[in-house]
Amino acid sequence: MSADERQQAHPRGIGRRGFILGGGALWLAHGWVTPRLQAQSGAAPINVAQIGTRHAHATGKMQAMRAAPQDWQILGYSEKDSESAQLAGASPTYRGFAFMEESALLATPGLQVVVVETHIDESCAAAVRAIRAGKHVHLDKPGALQHEEFRAMRQEAAQRGVIVQMGYMLRYNPAFEFMFRCVREGWFGDIIEIDASMGKNSDAAERATVKALSGGSMFELGGHPIDAILTVMGSPPVAVEALSTPTRDDGVKDNQLAVLKFARATATVRTQLSDPFGTQRRHFTVSGTKGSIEIRPLESGQVKLSLTSARGAYSAGTHSFEVGPKQGRYDGEFRDLARVIRGEKPFGWTAEHDIAVHATVLKASGLTAT
Repeated sequence: MSADERQQAHPRGIGRRGFILGGGALWLAHGWVTPRLQAQSGAAPINVAQIGTRHAHATGKMQAMRAAPQDWQILGYSEKDSESAQLAGASPTYRGFAFMEESALLATPGLQVVVVETHIDESCAAAVRAIRAGKHVHLDKPGALQHEEFRAMRQEAAQRGVIVQMGYMLRYNPAFEFMFRCVREGWFGDIIEIDASMGKNSDAAERATVKALSGGSMFELGGHPIDAILTVMGSPPVAVEALSTPTRDDGVKDNQLAVLKFARATATVRTQLSDPFGTQRRHFTVSGTKGSIEIRPLESGQVKLSLTSARGAYSAGTHSFEVGPKQGRYDGEFRDLARVIRGEKPFGWTAEHDIAVHATVLKASGLTAT
């Protein structure tokens, strides 16, 4: 393979060594290690438990695991807030599972994976306790309020050889997986522009929750597209500009824009909480010197692919189609995690990548990442 062919196979973006290695090995320059996983054939379901029920995705994550009994044996859950614990116990989602204190949960014999779904200000500390107990962790976004806390947690997990899977659901969406493959194989040439929007129309309760976050809607929603942007680009931005223009006088940062500057490309991310058609307008577009792809609405599987020359099964020109299969929002991430834990595949996301995403989310939210 020539140098030009190698560059096309691994353009500036996915596959860049030291950021996302594709093979799943964690970055060795910092003395980190690959996860201690061994392939298992005909393996039994993996023992898992959940810490916390208050994250917005907590119920959905538990439902996704319940729907995959071939992969997951749910041993129980914990919740330190008494009111939330009562609500969970009365919910069909948690019914039939043991409720226990976190210390007892982490000491449960045979437990392999902990899903952290606490309130954001508690999530990183909970992840660290699970990591130090030797458990693999699924940690919901954005992982921590403070960057240093997040970085230390992610590095400790890598040093201990345990997996931390961040809950960025777009990683496992079939349309995004297709897009990542197109970028990896050089279909779009050099990436020059990425545009993403993730909005919704929030009620008063949700606005109150976001108001408590100094980073606003960008901190709440922006991690999903930012994780995908850094995956496409293969490195963190060289600069980030953040803009907030609230639509109301209630103190909620509900309308934000971030511009991520790369060496030869820019990416824009918008988040909104006052858009009645925000969910329908959610999109992610990648444009390059040889083609582009637009995913709209974000989780629909609907894509528009434009190419200057034939690639794979697609001729030059524009093609609109749906990428499948259809799946639940969180099914893909838990299916992938099960395969990784069983040693059937390497883990595709490095500690370095997750740390860079967290720092970028803070900067995009108008906060300092130190």
